[in-house]
Amino acid sequence: MSELRIKKDRLWDSLMEMAKIGKTDKGGCNRLALTPLDKQARDLFCQWCESVGCTISVDKFGNIFARREGTDSSLGAVCTGSHLDTQPTGGKFDGVFGVLSGVEVLRTLHENNVVTQAPLEVSVWTNEEGSRFQPAMQGSGVYVGRFDLEKEWEKTDVDGKRLKDELEKIGYLGDEEVGSRHMQAFFEAHIEQGPILEDEEKEIGVVRLGQGIRWYNVTVTGRESHAGSTPMHLRADALAASANIIAEVEKIAHRHKPNGLGTTGFLQVYPNSRNTIPGSVTFSVDLRNPNPDVLAQMDRDLNEFCQSIADERELAVEVDHFWYFAPVEFSASDNVEIAAKKLGYSHMDIFAGAGHDACYMADIVPSGMVFTPCENGISHNEIEFTTPEQCEAGCNVLMHAMLEVAGVVG
Repeated sequence: MSELRIKKDRLWDSLMEMAKIGKTDKGGCNRLALTPLDKQARDLFCQWCESVGCTISVDKFGNIFARREGTDSSLGAVCTGSHLDTQPTGGKFDGVFGVLSGVEVLRTLHENNVVTQAPLEVSVWTNEEGSRFQPAMQGSGVYVGRFDLEKEWEKTDVDGKRLKDELEKIGYLGDEEVGSRHMQAFFEAHIEQGPILEDEEKEIGVVRLGQGIRWYNVTVTGRESHAGSTPMHLRADALAASANIIAEVEKIAHRHKPNGLGTTGFLQVYPNSRNTIPGSVTFSVDLRNPNPDVLAQMDRDLNEFCQSIADERELAVEVDHFWYFAPVEFSASDNVEIAAKKLGYSHMDIFAGAGHDACYMADIVPSGMVFTPCENGISHNEIEFTTPEQCEAGCNVLMHAMLEVAGVVG
């Protein structure tokens, strides 16, 4: 089987065909979860999989599973998949590359009459992006039990539309029990969404760890007063205190090199008036590190600094640590490395800086990820780009990693 390869042009044509659904003026995609455009994308996926003899199942959260039978149905399926929904200004490859790589694997095995011992499955996970409904990675999170099905059904978008109703409206409110499928491994192919592989001139990233994430809402409460008549030493300036904390977030990340990351991307100021000293500020903090011990230290650093600012400036700082995503170890990525070596692709170990469905699947089954480069590391952007050759390499590695686990008959 070492000579078996996917068809580069067919994979690329499929990616470009799917990209027409929700195409934006700048060449990206706007295909939010559970919209009519998402339905079109799902329908096309099902059509392509059924054309190579797969059966389609849909669970109660709309996750789709295309199954290719093996010779031993008692074995857990060897699975791959990702998502078809995008950001409002998303690209053509994020998530979609992983799904359509799975489709191309099915096509390649079908036309070459390859028989596997274990079944193979390709999945489409509902609402990975978290753009229309929150949280992100919602479908896989429900599947593995991180989130409660009925609670997530009740989530609404900005227009008050209920998720369960929207699933039903597009025809993907399935009847299969969530989490009921028999799997033995899960693989996900994905563009890196970062610049490392391109910078290192490597064709394949063997993803060993998934980034740990801590999210906070920080609220600083001081006292609003007149900007022209309040002396500096009598102020309780919530924004000045917040600026110190935000600067410290960056310093925390730098102190925990090479993998520490710290970001503030959201900020609200009250009363947000030019000549009034701000009385309260709420802002986000995002800390990330693939090492759980380091991430815990970053958490302590943040809390200690916030307390010191509160004491020094005599104001209140509330740190709401509302979400923790533990670092993930991808135990099946050894198979990814084996496949990359066998096929002669240059490769390196790497960690996933973003969340992926495979991060949740690793809760319940050995999982692995295949990264491919993307131009300038840009993703979640309409100009997101990778090449046909890079897609081909990632898909070939995915196929051989799956075959390594599934076993080929004959």
